[in-house]
Amino acid sequence: MGSGAVTQWVLPLALFTIMLGVGMTLKLSEFRLLLRQPGVVMAALLVQLLLLPCLGFAVVNLLQLPAALAVGIMILTFAPGGASSNMITLLARGDTALSVCLTALSGLITPFTMPLLTGMALAYWMGQEAALDFPVAEAMLKLFLIALLPALLGTLINARWPGFCRKAERPVKVLSCLFLLLVVIGIVRANWDQLPDFISVLGPAVLLLVTLAMSAGYLLARKMRLSSAQAVTLAVEVGIQNAATALLVTGGILHNAEMSASALIYGLLMNLPAFMLIASRNLPQKQRLPGGA
Repeated sequence: MGSGAVTQWVLPLALFTIMLGVGMTLKLSEFRLLLRQPGVVMAALLVQLLLLPCLGFAVVNLLQLPAALAVGIMILTFAPGGASSNMITLLARGDTALSVCLTALSGLITPFTMPLLTGMALAYWMGQEAALDFPVAEAMLKLFLIALLPALLGTLINARWPGFCRKAERPVKVLSCLFLLLVVIGIVRANWDQLPDFISVLGPAVLLLVTLAMSAGYLLARKMRLSSAQAVTLAVEVGIQNAATALLVTGGILHNAEMSASALIYGLLMNLPAFMLIASRNLPQKQRLPGGA
């Protein structure tokens, strides 16, 4: 199967399956957190949707990334949250209810904001003509159908048949992983000759972006005097982006292998700081890092 078929068919199917699985784990009651702690939720959303792209802009300009790779990184910053951030929050002993709430809310917003911000990034780095060629309305429709709609559908299924959702959770996760593996293989094949160069160029940018974003989320939480668990959640939700959605835009809509390489390498390297956070949060009490209680 060629890389074009992978991004056109397998990637949307993978994202649809992932978001359906995310929805099938959601309960409508989890959205009550927005009513109980509206200030926390709104502050976190603003950092995700506004501060994160600013950090990305600073990083790609500081490191002077090539235009296509810079746009790829920026598209990542327009896609906060995802199933991976919920899992990392759980493993790092964060506030999983807050994580799920933020992922769900950002998922409602980004299908509409992401195409608009992508058009702006294309205009800045690749010229007005590239921005005009980007199908904003088509991108919004695809993101709605592939990312938002299955999440909503999964939530409704869970509300009606919770027992079925519990039984289907593992098969859906396995299927999602298989689809994503095919996507990764296809993108790696398309960029095989350039992959070492991409890693050397993108590696520092990805690690710097994740570190800055996680630090920003954590410091915001501490400034708001939130609990340690909530601070960890904000660090993860701000620092860990939805690489699958970014791949859909870069590969499935823009058909740009270099931009997709940014999302692919991000998806691999973001696990390093995430693992360090998980490890520090699970150290024995006496060995835990300061502020990690």
